[in-house]
Amino acid sequence: AGLSGFSVSNLNIPGFIQPWELYQVNGGGAGDAASRLTPDASRLTPHRTYGRPARISSALQIMLDGPVGGASFNNEFGRPNLCGYFRTFELEVAGEMRGYHKPIMLAGGIGNISARHARKEKLGVGALLIQLGGPGMLIGLGGGAASSMQTGANIENLDFDSVQRGNAEMQRRAQEVIDRCWALGDDNPILSIHDVGAGGLSNALPELVHGAARGGRFDLRSIPSEEPGMSPLQIWCNEAQERYVLAIAPARRAEFAAICARERCPHAVVGTATADDRLVVADPLLKNTPVDMELAVLLGKPPKMLRNVTRRTTNLESFDISKLDLREACLRVLRLPAVADKTFLISIGDRTVGGMTARDQMLGPWQVPVADVAVTLAGFFEHCGEAMAIGERTQLALIDAPASARMAVGEAITNIAAASIADIGDIKLSANWMAAAGQPGEDAALYDAVRAVGMELCPQLGISIPVGKDSMSMKTTWSDGDEKREVTAPLSLIVSAFAPVTDARLTLTPQLRMDCGATVLVLVDLGAGKNRLGGSALAQAYGRIGNVAPDLDDPLRVTKWFDVVQALNRAGRIVAYHDRSDGGLFVTLCEMAFASRSGLAVVLPRSAAHSSAIAELFNEELGAVLQVRTGDMPLLRDTFRDAGLGDELLEIGRPVAGEEISIVFDGAVVLRALRTELHRAWSATTFHLQWMRDNPQCAQQEYDRITDVADPGLSPHLTFDPAADVAAPFVHGARPRIAILREQGVNGQLEMGAAFDRAGFDAFDVHMSDIIAGRVKLADFRGFTACGGFSYGDVLGAGEGWAKSILFNRRARDEFAAFFQRADSFALGVCNGCQMMSNLHEIIPGSDAWPHFVRNKSEQFEARFVMAEVLPSPSLFFAGMAGSRLPVAVAHGEGYAEFGSSAQREAALVALRFVDNRGAATESYPYNPNGSPAGITGLTTADGRFTILMPHPERVFRSVQNSWHPAGWGEDAPWLRMFRNARKWVG
Repeated sequence: AGLSGFSVSNLNIPGFIQPWELYQVNGGGAGDAASRLTPDASRLTPHRTYGRPARISSALQIMLDGPVGGASFNNEFGRPNLCGYFRTFELEVAGEMRGYHKPIMLAGGIGNISARHARKEKLGVGALLIQLGGPGMLIGLGGGAASSMQTGANIENLDFDSVQRGNAEMQRRAQEVIDRCWALGDDNPILSIHDVGAGGLSNALPELVHGAARGGRFDLRSIPSEEPGMSPLQIWCNEAQERYVLAIAPARRAEFAAICARERCPHAVVGTATADDRLVVADPLLKNTPVDMELAVLLGKPPKMLRNVTRRTTNLESFDISKLDLREACLRVLRLPAVADKTFLISIGDRTVGGMTARDQMLGPWQVPVADVAVTLAGFFEHCGEAMAIGERTQLALIDAPASARMAVGEAITNIAAASIADIGDIKLSANWMAAAGQPGEDAALYDAVRAVGMELCPQLGISIPVGKDSMSMKTTWSDGDEKREVTAPLSLIVSAFAPVTDARLTLTPQLRMDCGATVLVLVDLGAGKNRLGGSALAQAYGRIGNVAPDLDDPLRVTKWFDVVQALNRAGRIVAYHDRSDGGLFVTLCEMAFASRSGLAVVLPRSAAHSSAIAELFNEELGAVLQVRTGDMPLLRDTFRDAGLGDELLEIGRPVAGEEISIVFDGAVVLRALRTELHRAWSATTFHLQWMRDNPQCAQQEYDRITDVADPGLSPHLTFDPAADVAAPFVHGARPRIAILREQGVNGQLEMGAAFDRAGFDAFDVHMSDIIAGRVKLADFRGFTACGGFSYGDVLGAGEGWAKSILFNRRARDEFAAFFQRADSFALGVCNGCQMMSNLHEIIPGSDAWPHFVRNKSEQFEARFVMAEVLPSPSLFFAGMAGSRLPVAVAHGEGYAEFGSSAQREAALVALRFVDNRGAATESYPYNPNGSPAGITGLTTADGRFTILMPHPERVFRSVQNSWHPAGWGEDAPWLRMFRNARKWVG
């Protein structure tokens, strides 16, 4: 599973549109149903440079284009992108421009490894040293300093040599080779493996052999290179990605080569392990030895670096809130990108690939992106799994660097606490540090922050930090005409927290439940009433920073709080949960209301003697809001009091039906607003970014649905019992063989195999190379399913390359044609497999009316959880399911069903269509993510043996895999029925 984050310069730079300038407020005041926030289209021009010189990308361009690039690579590689953060900041502080003109993008993940593979094996003399994956390119050659230099300080041609060229499909192929190797268990041919990163092969290969107490002799010209004119230095040192180096025993060479050939992954033997401790690189072309040295010289202990640094004291102004208007403050904070709706980021990233996702960012019947934590499953039969969460309070470092670091850890804990975790000590942290080394005061601030977290806070919490990274170059310089400009980022710690989960079904969400009888909302204030506003979203929305930052003052209080929340969750006493973070209590409550489409009646306690409504609502001290049943309040108070946290538990109101959000402070109503008004303000920023980046019409449709107060949300309707196993009479006999078919770039085979396995089939992994080489015959299978992904990177069009690999290869074409002609065969194509099979209509009987699938109407990859209706059709997969409306995962960029004529469309046998939340067939976005006519998204043939679908039912065949489902669903989700239908059909 993956996570990502993004920090860029704020929007409040000269000539840049302010977030709150994108709206014209029409209508009256509080509670006015006519009040609307509408876009001022004349202000929104996607190609404006916003005053930035052409050589420097604007913050807006980075915000629009950067996430798309990251998501596209990750989607194609095939990992779910499940949590992240988004920070914008640029402000003059103490006479210096501080901000994220040099963006941060965080990417990481979590996985599982067998104990037998946890350590590298020793290498025998003569062990083969292999490069696996793509060729070398002119990448990363701006000098080792390039990635650690201040942006703008390098010369231009070296900057271009440092630009990466990503190839996600090659990464996928290399990963598949590694997966095939470790799946052999003790027979794994890989003895040792190393990624290729900074320094390229010049770092990876020496470390590979040095770690095994060996030397290495390498042939420079055996290293695959994309550009033949590269010099020896460029071949040896380039940082081209999508490749690994590894070692195998000479006796396993043919076996390993066969695995690589099956996956179509390039590899090359580039050297051998030697008994001496030397690194020798020979160049047979130039007939010399450019490298011949002792490895100890290269990798021995370097001398300790001593930096002479001084702390810097700055006099910051206090943040005066006495004259702020509460309503305006609410709207400004809701629109701030760090606080606002992140749909424009989240909906472009596949969150369900692999079929192991239990909790993603989107939650509830209305799919609102406010989840605190991401949760994945440990297996297709498990409910245990892993949790991930992020903590980040970078702007606080401008006031107090150690406090900023402690708050990042604290926020990671309050986020991950929504998952069911046995003990706080189970949490592990990854610390990613970014700083502008060498800038006055920054080195000392970094030292203080690292010490505060690593030496003090985490040991007190009982939490370890086993991994992390750093970048010490967070300053940008450039010239604007004759004027020199520079921006320095704040000291930035991004904390990623990971922990094992005891039961993914116990994950708490911010969705308020309105079906649990009388409930109340309680605030657990871990800030103990201090209400410090420095570095808050409120301060940033008014162009200020403040001088007093919130802090994690008492680690013991946090550990006690964590234990109490976990115990109450296991006992079923917490109905909903949301931590307090960016935007403070006001945003916490609003997001809970948005997720549940409810109103709120809030009564703020005065937590400090001289507090105010603004301080209570917008301080970002650590804490969380819990929804609990009224009858459980005595137990809650006793539990918190017994833990020494009685004073931190504050009752603050209750959810109410309807649209009104009212807030009372000191006996007076200080805010009364419609939820739709606040929700539209919160979603306005994502709407405008989508409007500029994607199809404006689609962006408008998604934004307008907020005003539909009667929208029932996801509304499943079943015409069958999901618990009834129609395949049960057959599963005790032989298990029919089904081919789980994939081509290079396909990434959805595991969950597809798991779904058919659950239904009673014997699932076999079949690569197209197996069929083309004659190793596997389709005649040996009753059925096949073509899986989702990006075959051939979709460079020839969706599924086109895969189809042509069948149609233009005699053996493959004959295999498939014979399979389709059999009377006892069946096939299912999903997503990329759907697109591929639609291009095989000339050899699939009865598929002449199938459409061609092209780019989504939104002009963007769409990852959604939407409603689909099963229509009456002869499809064997949907027997007994007609009339059912079910939520289903969608993840594709080219799913628009394009028919050649109206006659073709009328002749098509439609088996599945997108419907809106009221059950009506729709072309409206995002209920219909690709805009296909009449919602068409699944088709079949007249005999029902061959069916194609764009959605992914195989990713949601268990209830726990669904982003949301009704409380009454059991282990088996309704979509499992279609796989069981196939087993019943086979008999």
